[in-house]
This record gives sequence, C-alpha cells and structure tokens, in this order.
Amino acid sequence: MAGTHAVMENKYNHVTPGKVVRIIVLIALLLFLAAPLLWQISLAFKGPKDDMYAAPYLIPVDPTIQNFIDVFNRLPLLFYVCNTLIVAALNIGGNIISGCFAGYSIALLKFKGKGLVVGLLFLSMLVPGETILISQFLIIRNLQLQNNLIGVALPGLVSSMNILLFMNAFKAIPREMIEAAEVDGANVWQRFWRVCVPQVKGTMALVGIFSFMGSWNDFLWPLIVLTDDSHYTLTLGMSRLQGTFVSDPRVVAAGTIIALIPIMIFFLVFQRYIFNGLEAGSVKE
Repeated sequence: MAGTHAVMENKYNHVTPGKVVRIIVLIALLLFLAAPLLWQISLAFKGPKDDMYAAPYLIPVDPTIQNFIDVFNRLPLLFYVCNTLIVAALNIGGNIISGCFAGYSIALLKFKGKGLVVGLLFLSMLVPGETILISQFLIIRNLQLQNNLIGVALPGLVSSMNILLFMNAFKAIPREMIEAAEVDGANVWQRFWRVCVPQVKGTMALVGIFSFMGSWNDFLWPLIVLTDDSHYTLTLGMSRLQGTFVSDPRVVAAGTIIALIPIMIFFLVFQRYIFNGLEAGSVKE
C-alpha cells in the first residue's frame, strides 16, 4: 500500500520540461488576453490625479468611483438596458424556435433537396455579415421597421450555425426511442414535441446564450437601423460617452465595464450549459 502511494506521489510530483513549457505558454496567453480587460478596469477607477498618458500602471494613484456615477448621470442607462433586453429576448426566442423546427426537419424527416438545404446552410456561414448589411437595411426599410427594435432583432432571429447545432443534437437521439414512439401511434408533431425536444434542452440553452451574447454586443447593425436615441441599445448608447467636444477615457472605460457586467454574470451562471450543449450530438450511442 505504501509502495502504491509512493508511485502515485511520484507520478503527480514529477514535472517534465514539456509541462513547464505548456504552463508558461498558458500563463502568457492568459496575460495577453486579460491585459485589455485589466487595463479598462484600472482606467475606470482612475481619478483626476492619475496621469493616463504616463507609463502604463494598473493600480490607480487616485482611485474613485465617480467615473461610474458620471456614466449614470450622462446617459439613461437603464432605458438602454431595457431596449437591449427586448432585442435579446426576441433573438433568443427566434433562434430557439427556428433552430428546433429546422434542425428537426433536416435531421429526422425525409424530403427532397435535403442535401441542398444543408449545403446552403454551410455556404451562408462563409458569407461575411458585412457584405449583406445593405440588402438587410433595404428589406427593413421596405418593411417600415427602420428605427424600430423589431427591425434590429429581425435579421438575427434565424442563424445557420444554430440550425446546424440543433440538427446534430436531434441526430444524436437514439433512433429506437423515436421508432418506439412511432409504433405507439405518435405522429410527427407528437414525436417532435414529446420525444425529441426534451432531449435537446442543452442545445437550447447553448443557442440562448449565444443569441444573448450576440444581441448584447452588437453595435454595427443597431447603428445602421436606429436613428432615434430613444430606441438605442446599450452598446450604441455607450457611444454617446465619447463625442466631438467631450471625451473622458475614464468615463468611457467605466461605461464599457458597466456594459460588460451583465454578460459576464449571464455567462458565469450558464457556462455549464455551453459545454453540455457543445457535447450534445458529438457522440452518438
């Protein structure tokens, strides 16, 4: 027993040069990725006595929370948050519903042109979103949805990536389960709603998280569609912190941190669903 314990201890205590190199590389990547965020946090808490243009330093000399107070004083922040939540809710609902129906149809139903549909989905993912902004705007304008939150949400209600995620999740459902429901007399709708949908809840959560993050961080499309600041989303409203005649990097940094807090909380709460959803459909028993 003592010998086994010694072997296990040596196994875990033995450090190879390869492990050291991997640890160094991971630490370097962590610092590289975290540095901009750390700098923004530091800048948000710096006071008037801090020299922003001196050599970079993270710990403020004159720490203050006045920058965050100034953000709330200058902007109707809660109003922008409500607008963003409306757009996010529409996108989450639209992507889950469209992804479920389309993914189920492609994965488990037989129809002509299925291969063509899958090919078009993959092809649409290769097209940069910026190349279709003009056509999207013309459609929204013709629908008289310009300067409207529905017009902001409409192009994001369906996503090729989310449809493919649902397709893989539905394919991973054991065929025997679906055939048993069919033998019991369940029609297509009953098999979809009672048998298949409960098996893809992880993918639903994953799609919901991705849709929320995309809606919360989107800036370019709301900038094109919205003209009235009463309809501004949070990211678009934050651009008012930096104008032609008034620009305080400290307040801008505080605004970005405030905008980042909800999405960080959302991610931390639901992060386990991201990995569960990504694993759904990867291994089919």
